[in-house]
Amino acid sequence: MRKPVVSPWLPMQDRARGRADKRDAVLRTAAKLFNEKGFHATSLDEVAEALHVTKPTLYYYAKNKDEILFGCVHAGLDLVRAGIAEAASSGGTALDKLQACMRAYADVVTQDFGMCVIRVGEDPLPEEGRRELRQLKAQIDLEFRRLIELGIAEGSLAPCNAKLAAFTLAGAISWIGRWYQPEGELTPQDIAEQCIAVLLNGIVRRAEPEASKPARKRKAAA
Repeated sequence: MRKPVVSPWLPMQDRARGRADKRDAVLRTAAKLFNEKGFHATSLDEVAEALHVTKPTLYYYAKNKDEILFGCVHAGLDLVRAGIAEAASSGGTALDKLQACMRAYADVVTQDFGMCVIRVGEDPLPEEGRRELRQLKAQIDLEFRRLIELGIAEGSLAPCNAKLAAFTLAGAISWIGRWYQPEGELTPQDIAEQCIAVLLNGIVRRAEPEASKPARKRKAAA
């Protein structure tokens, strides 16, 4: 069940809160509704009602629903880019950094703005908005690709098509935002670790090296 939004406009809140806080509340509330109902099925009346304000009040912070969606998706991509940038600048091998980036990405797509990037995305927007947001997505893919290429060069990753591998890893992790449910049994951290393990190690059972098999099995085989 969706948690109720604490509106900056409620009487018990500080009415001196800045425009940025109130705009953020508009975007977060809209993102929750877009994720639950879909962009086209959500009205600005519903966003206003959830915030306990009038619909005209929303127009102080966005001129229309398209601009609100653009803000939601942009905020989600900014969170992803910031998380990846921090992970990529951390210490360790390229593989360590790649895993940290994957964790950061997985964390964001379980949040409202991150889920909005995946569940709604930029497709409903006019061409100019779609173009700008797709450029931001491309930067994320390029960072994954760079780390994969570094991992191949250092020997921690197997040789592969780095571009295709980057699309695969980023695409699989982003899809968590499509099916993730906050009330589910697994925490976002559990989901991230298990998905990363599958993506990096696979699910095919590898043959056990002969030297590591129990002695009695080796004798029986003889």
